[in-house]
Amino acid sequence: MNIKYLRIMLLVVVLTALYGSTSVHAGTSMPKIFGDNMVLQRDIPVPVWGTAIKGEEIKVSFNGQVKVAVAGQDGKWMVKLDAMEANTKGEELVVNASNTITFKNVVVGEVWLCSGQSNMTFPLSDSLTGNEVIKNSDEDNIRIFNVKTLLSTVAADDVTPANTWAKASPNTIRSFSAVGYFFAKRLQKELNVTVGLIGSNWGGTRIEPWTPPAGFRNIPELKAISDKVDGWLPSTPQGKLNYSKAFDNIEKWLPEARSAFAVGNRIPEMPSLPGPLANNSSEPTAIYNGMIHGLIPYAIRGAIWYQGEANVNDGVSYLYKMQALIHGWRSVWSQGDFPFYFVQIANYGPCQENPNAYPGWANLREGQRRALEIENTGMAVVIDIGNPKDIHPKNKIDVGERLALWALAKTYRKSDIVFSGPIYKTHKIEGNKVIISFDNVGKGLMVGLKKDIDPTLEVKDGKLGRFSISDKNKKWFWADASIVGDTVVVSSDKVTEPMNVRYAYQDSPDGANLYNKNGLPASPFTTEILK
Repeated sequence: MNIKYLRIMLLVVVLTALYGSTSVHAGTSMPKIFGDNMVLQRDIPVPVWGTAIKGEEIKVSFNGQVKVAVAGQDGKWMVKLDAMEANTKGEELVVNASNTITFKNVVVGEVWLCSGQSNMTFPLSDSLTGNEVIKNSDEDNIRIFNVKTLLSTVAADDVTPANTWAKASPNTIRSFSAVGYFFAKRLQKELNVTVGLIGSNWGGTRIEPWTPPAGFRNIPELKAISDKVDGWLPSTPQGKLNYSKAFDNIEKWLPEARSAFAVGNRIPEMPSLPGPLANNSSEPTAIYNGMIHGLIPYAIRGAIWYQGEANVNDGVSYLYKMQALIHGWRSVWSQGDFPFYFVQIANYGPCQENPNAYPGWANLREGQRRALEIENTGMAVVIDIGNPKDIHPKNKIDVGERLALWALAKTYRKSDIVFSGPIYKTHKIEGNKVIISFDNVGKGLMVGLKKDIDPTLEVKDGKLGRFSISDKNKKWFWADASIVGDTVVVSSDKVTEPMNVRYAYQDSPDGANLYNKNGLPASPFTTEILK
């Protein structure tokens, strides 16, 4: 390696870190999220953007609209198509400048981002009934785009596709997210519009790397992460200081490297610039930089999210990281408080028989339940369809369907849909009893039995399981629980002065069986104030 090459590589690294790209735009180009067969979001303005020669006029034509932009000093341009109604007949989207780019078979419908870790990545081919579904998946009204897994030390202007936009078919849908597919299938059936899915997920990943810098700010509990991330950004005071020190180290390194090269010695390692480690998928912002930032500001209806297993040791404090992710994505997308529906992690691991245990999975589920306080969110409860011996339950049909119920009721205003099972609302203590009230009781509460993908059955005269109650010394005991109207009354002959109640508060709460009569399970909960 010669010293001239080293200096060139150093310049490329520095400029890339500061500006994202060093290329000169030779003509009009478009981000890879745009392509043949893509779906554009209906009912809201649709950004279309790219790069071109500085000062060049760009004309975008679609659906009877013509929008014009001029490339700025940095070569970037953007137009916004006016809000459009859904259509199913594919049209051409044409971008005219010094060169012409034509995207074929473009439709207007509903676009959702599907993200998270391995249970979102879990492919349709491995799910229950998946192969049968794949055989009959040749349909034009579900379309998919998949982002390749990629870490980046800086916010990339584009994503790398694993698969570009394609119509659902046995060849394209096999390896796509089963949760995403079943979610889209239910939406398409109810809405009768084309549904586009953008898959950006990565197995085994934590929530922090998916979160943009803006998300960590204004969350006091995450100040340490926020400070760390701000130290990586050349736009912040701390970042400027860190980059200045890094440049000083690089300037010191150059003559040392030159001297070592001149005498044939091993060249010392070049000092690094501030930023997340390029080989560490747990670093805050590292996956956002490579797999989300380049999608923005593509118009979407909302996002579905299935993650948490990798953060199980965070317990209830996972709430703060959910706040950072959701507020962060909404901030950078600049599309308002778009819907964000997530999956509460399923049952996995042991069923603790000691009611005084504080199992990690239960604590994290509590953090997820409390994330419902964030505006325009919803939670699919799947405590009844997991597998204690498999962190990847194969029943993804109910997961996708339950997410879709939230979207249909809350986003698409289908008033006749019960979208959730019972979720703890309040409690009151009367003597030695605690009376629990719930939201989302639907047609009423019941003892239920769920098996595989079959509908939930009511167990007549069944007994509620997995309730526990604490005394004034915060000691927990298994409790008797009974349905009284739309409430559950909890007590124990060992507790005369009860304080709190838990339900299904184990890693795998075998016997948890509270449902509403619409067949949807109650969320695990505790009435304690945990931090």
